[in-house]
Amino acid sequence: MLSMTNPFTTQAWGIYGRLLGYVGPYWKLGSLAVVAMVIGAASQAAFAGIIQYMVDESFIEQDDLARQLVPLALIVLFLIHGTAHFVSDYGIAWVGRYVVKDMRQNVFDHYLRLPARFFDHSSPGMLLAKLTYDIEQVARAASHAVVVFIRDFFTVIFLVGYMIYISGWLALIFFGLGPVLYGIINYANKRFRKTSRRIQGSIGNVAQIAEDGIRGQTEVKVFGGHGYESERFEQINERNRSQQMRYIAVKAVSQPLVQFVAVIALSIILYLATMDVVMEEITPGALISFVAAMMLLMPPVKRIVGVNAEIQRGIAAGESVFGILDEPPEEDFGTVPLERAEGRIRYEQVSFAYKPEDGDVLKDVTLDIEPGQTIALVGRSGSGKTTLASLLPRFYEPTAGRILLDGVPIRDYRLRDLRQQMALVGQQVVLFNDTLANNISYGMPTPPSEEEIRAAARAANAEEFIDKLPNGFETLVGENGVLLSGGQRQRVAIARALLKNAPILILDEATSALDSESEQQIQSALDELMTGRTTLVIAHRLSTIEDADRIVVLDQGRIVESGSHRELIQHDGHYAALHRIQFSEE
Repeated sequence: MLSMTNPFTTQAWGIYGRLLGYVGPYWKLGSLAVVAMVIGAASQAAFAGIIQYMVDESFIEQDDLARQLVPLALIVLFLIHGTAHFVSDYGIAWVGRYVVKDMRQNVFDHYLRLPARFFDHSSPGMLLAKLTYDIEQVARAASHAVVVFIRDFFTVIFLVGYMIYISGWLALIFFGLGPVLYGIINYANKRFRKTSRRIQGSIGNVAQIAEDGIRGQTEVKVFGGHGYESERFEQINERNRSQQMRYIAVKAVSQPLVQFVAVIALSIILYLATMDVVMEEITPGALISFVAAMMLLMPPVKRIVGVNAEIQRGIAAGESVFGILDEPPEEDFGTVPLERAEGRIRYEQVSFAYKPEDGDVLKDVTLDIEPGQTIALVGRSGSGKTTLASLLPRFYEPTAGRILLDGVPIRDYRLRDLRQQMALVGQQVVLFNDTLANNISYGMPTPPSEEEIRAAARAANAEEFIDKLPNGFETLVGENGVLLSGGQRQRVAIARALLKNAPILILDEATSALDSESEQQIQSALDELMTGRTTLVIAHRLSTIEDADRIVVLDQGRIVESGSHRELIQHDGHYAALHRIQFSEE
């Protein structure tokens, strides 16, 4: 298959080799299927041979034994052919679905290990398209395409060998048109792969725009965005249709061209075969058998050209999928184990930039936090509060400086151990489409008891509303907790953090989007959660952090003030100005 096509560069060989690598664990069944394919291919040439025997012995020589053997031979031959066909199709389909499963699992697992920076520049729609559409194309190239190619390749080999056996110089006429066939396939390959890349990009765009419209359906309704979203989807949908039709056009043109060239060869051979000099060399049965072999040769040649399109599409999809698998995961070179941290944190001359060309978001930040302290990070939007907190669990790496936990650089800890010391409650609570019990116990190394889950919910002021639900703790919350109110989602998140019982807590504006009554309930639960823990609070409402041990004020990525609420108000600097503005608004 690959040797027929010049566009199979070293890179393409490498991609297809990686695809076939997923077949390796299932080589036993795969090998059985290949043997069945070879047997099925040989049966085609055997059928042409039976035709010669039938014409020469049964019809011309009137041999009684031949009359009895030919029907029996045909029955046995097609029984073997059918069995081989079933074994090869089922075996490769079985292997192919495992290839899809394994590859999809590998890609999903890799998604979970990629750094946050990767997701900052990747749309969910594109990533989902790679996990679904692209992998299906890859799998077809590694399974269905293999079936068609191997079976038809050997069919061509056996039939060509039989044709040479009958008449070598007649077979040469057929081979003389080989360069023309090669040129057609060569051109088609280039077009197939180029168009396939475009199709994959358009599929990702379709998924992304659809996701935007579905996820933001309330905004679409309120702001009258139906027409705009519909037009966006129409444009990308039409682009996908156009690319698909280009692919189909190349495929539809290439196959008839190959057939036409083969028919030209057949016509020349049929003309020459009627010449006296030819008729003297081969029997009528051999001539009919030769023509039958040529006719049997055309469908597999057509299928090989057709499956070539799948191979090129699979290679283009493979480039996309393996591009994801080749993305470097989060760095985890730490070797220091950590059972439970004391909670002493030091930011030491830390700077950070999301993009070097955009400048530093944090600039030379030094901050010491003692175990059990509550530190509030405040400042205007874009001052670097969330970024500073995100560096602690190593969602991002500082571009300069270092962060220490209990006197050890956090890069020296094993990443899993480091993150095991932290719990996070954010403004945008993430809940999974699972039961409330499983959301509260999410990520626990050992499954907690029902009473432990209930105790965490009770401490988070969530037990009361959960018990009122139809299925209590076994209630499914819907996608991202859509069936719960904002305050209920926050309390579930707090219960999850309480159950984890981590020594370090990060609160990222956990009450800013709630009404006053919900905020009071949440704040009560947060007070319970913060007790005895080192806590970083990213605050929007300054009234919620007046009791913090220390308030750190950031401005343009630098710490400009630090102290208690009373000290900062008396200092009458940045914090006092922010406090006055918010107080006057309230």
